[in-house]
Amino acid sequence: MSAIILGHKNPDSDSIIAALACAHLYRERGLDVVAAAQGTPAPETAYVLERFGLTAPEVVTSVAGRDIYLVDFSDKAQAPADIDEANLMGIVDHHKLGDMTSSSPIEAIIWTVGCTNTIIKRMFDYMGYTIPAGLAGAMLCAILSDTVIFKSPTCTEMDKKVAEELAAIAGIEDIQALGMDLFKAKSAVAGTAPRDLIFRDFKDFNMNGSTVGVGQLELVSLELVADMKADIQAELERVKAEGRHTAMFLLTDIMQEGSELMMASDDAAKIAQAFGQDPAKLAEGNLWLPGVMSRKKQVVPALEAAFRG
Repeated sequence: MSAIILGHKNPDSDSIIAALACAHLYRERGLDVVAAAQGTPAPETAYVLERFGLTAPEVVTSVAGRDIYLVDFSDKAQAPADIDEANLMGIVDHHKLGDMTSSSPIEAIIWTVGCTNTIIKRMFDYMGYTIPAGLAGAMLCAILSDTVIFKSPTCTEMDKKVAEELAAIAGIEDIQALGMDLFKAKSAVAGTAPRDLIFRDFKDFNMNGSTVGVGQLELVSLELVADMKADIQAELERVKAEGRHTAMFLLTDIMQEGSELMMASDDAAKIAQAFGQDPAKLAEGNLWLPGVMSRKKQVVPALEAAFRG
């Protein structure tokens, strides 16, 4: 049975494209692997797959008894429930090191860049394999998405360099225009249920024994969801009631370069203080966090520090 290459729950473009890219690379190496995902593609990812002629990976909910490689995560909270019954073979990731363990040595590459696909491009280079044009275009899109068209504080010079190299392979002349096409696709929210918006890109984290869920939706304008916020808040309350200390939703405006924080929490004041905000502002509604674009670099570390305190 083929080994699985799998990204995190509620997969984003990086997670799904990384699984496809890593699977192509590993098959070139002679490994028997198949790309998989823990969900169907969100609108942005569906746009990328269609534009570059790629097929979405199979959806997998159980990995018991399978050999598995992880891409774009290493936290158990973002894995299938039976992950401990799988045989972990490797990890390629750009997040903090999570709580995954293995019973034998694994192949692991964790690098401080803005996107998993940046790492995979360098793996192709190191191993001397060629990236097909369609796959290169999709990998470029993943980098543009994860780095918010190079605006995110997680973006590095390596991400920018790799993006240029992938654009050359894919025949993309205007990287910025491609990036805006992506975020227009991501901003397609009309008719979408609040829960689906929250879980488009949602991750649970263990914060000193408390479960904190953080969703993020990047938009070209927050006006697109202005009439939906009351319904989103009501759904956040239900998401929190599913066993979480806090359910957060970041509405990130890529043009204004900041995020509006919505939440339902057992201790909203602690969350506000984690971001240097006066808890009294909560009475006025949601919190605006200027310059906050990255869940990985600006949100999760601040929350972990607050929950350790």
